[in-house]
Amino acid sequence: MPSKRFKKALEQVDAAKAYTLKDAVGVLGKFPKAKFNETVDLAFRLGVDPKQSDQMVRGTVPLPNGSGKNVRVLVFAKSGAAADAAKAAGAEFVGFEDMVAKCNGGWSDFDVAVATPEAMIEVRKLGKVLGPRGLMPNPKTGTVTEDTAKAVKEVKAGRVEFKVDKAGNIHVAVGKVSFPPAQIEENARAVIDAVAKAKPSAVKGTYIHSCTISATMSPPVRLDIREFGDH
Repeated sequence: MPSKRFKKALEQVDAAKAYTLKDAVGVLGKFPKAKFNETVDLAFRLGVDPKQSDQMVRGTVPLPNGSGKNVRVLVFAKSGAAADAAKAAGAEFVGFEDMVAKCNGGWSDFDVAVATPEAMIEVRKLGKVLGPRGLMPNPKTGTVTEDTAKAVKEVKAGRVEFKVDKAGNIHVAVGKVSFPPAQIEENARAVIDAVAKAKPSAVKGTYIHSCTISATMSPPVRLDIREFGDH
């Protein structure tokens, strides 16, 4: 049963209409607020078959205005320059054998894991533990690198990762409802552009079928994807 607040929010949305991004963010701002700072999300329905390896859609994108989230970073690095740089850049957890053992024991009190290529020899063995939680470092997302300081700063500043799920959908957080509307719009535009650019060459026909924007406790607002070119 939808709450009174959700029903009130629904009254603000024309379900038959596709809104420009600017107007959609405006509608979002009119919704009754929850008792916490809700996350603003974009949801895409893509015309891809994720079972085909050449139709996989994934990538990272820096949010111009950050994510509004305190991102806890774990860096797997043997002691030395890479470990020291990670600590100086603000990583909450830095270590190697001790952190591998901790993760093997089921600990996952962090949001992003970064590893040096050398550390990956051992970290790779954590695939069954970190993989299902989406916490495995990956060279494609810039989280396997010698430059640990750069990776830590980027994820702390609001670099978000996107990856298509088994049903051909992508969900990406683009900020908080407390952000000024222009900042939400700018972040959302950056993500839409990044997902559009990540279109696999094997995909024929319509790529982005639909895109909606919503807050944690709100109904979705449908975007007019024609605004973003022919996808």
